[in-house]
Amino acid sequence: MITKQLAEEIVHQTMVRLNKNINIMDTNGMILFSGETERINRIHEGAVHVMQTGQPLWITEENIEDWHGTKIGANLPIRFKNDLVGVVGITGKANELKDVATLVQLTTEMMVHQSLITSEAEWKRKIKELVFEELTSDKTFSPLVVERLSLLEFKMEGPYLIVFIQTKNLPPSPQRMIEQLEEIFERNTALIGYSKFNELFLLLSDVNPTVLEMKLKKILHLFQNDETVKIGIGLIAEELMGIPDSYRSAKQAIRYGHDAQEIVYYTDIELRSLLQETSIESRSHFSNRILSGLNEQMIITLQCYYDNNQSVLLTADRLRTHRHTVTNRLRKIKEMAGLDPTNFHDAVLFYIALLFIKTTPPTT
Repeated sequence: MITKQLAEEIVHQTMVRLNKNINIMDTNGMILFSGETERINRIHEGAVHVMQTGQPLWITEENIEDWHGTKIGANLPIRFKNDLVGVVGITGKANELKDVATLVQLTTEMMVHQSLITSEAEWKRKIKELVFEELTSDKTFSPLVVERLSLLEFKMEGPYLIVFIQTKNLPPSPQRMIEQLEEIFERNTALIGYSKFNELFLLLSDVNPTVLEMKLKKILHLFQNDETVKIGIGLIAEELMGIPDSYRSAKQAIRYGHDAQEIVYYTDIELRSLLQETSIESRSHFSNRILSGLNEQMIITLQCYYDNNQSVLLTADRLRTHRHTVTNRLRKIKEMAGLDPTNFHDAVLFYIALLFIKTTPPTT
């Protein structure tokens, strides 16, 4: 729909270049704006005819009496996506306008197209954000959500998944980035929007875990020069009702993933996330008790040992030391702490204590 504001802009922009009066009429034939302001809001019968036939109408001195509320000139249809959305009129004699009428029509359609495309994109953005907000809340969502998803042509077929992309380098207007992300996924299986100033959200449907891994690699490629990017993958939800859990787990993945990890699955940090529910005081007391007597070098060795799946060789390689050195440190840790880092039960205690010292704020 052409607004009065858009009609005014078209008239002003075109008249500056053409030095002819321009009228913009709506689908009912009413003049939205004109260089002859006294004609605004009047019905233009020529425009009504153009809307009915879809064909240009030239009004001349010979036929002007047949068209009430008109002046001699050209009246041309304005189309947007093959739909008639209005009429542009140019006042003047046919011999004066024959070389410029089509150009004015094309210019008007371009301006309308740009404006309506922008409005449509803004509408879709707002609908996406409303749908995402309601789907990820703990409230029972209304049937309106399903209707909005249908309007967005979103494929409502499980499994569903929430993915967050966080970066410090998101452009102020991320629409082009959103379009590039949409191209990675199958048609209508990705609802992508702007969550906040440094975050994009993705609601995916019909998720195939194997295919997802390939898609995530393509997403990383878009951010290949961005060292701040982190992608959080939530839990898969079989039904729409499970999306809030997928949302919360994706946020937790972003929050508790290692800084060096670009892609973080919630399932990989679930224990760390769950342990955060323990009070800070209890976490501090536990870690101090388990790691009591260990120096910084021993703690770094333990962390590296567990990060490398308890492989002495990989730990030595990462620490750039000899494997015997690692073995000796593990033995000393056992002597100091009274717990064996290679024993499963003791290793769990060490691992949790290490998680606590990494995630517990220092006391002041």
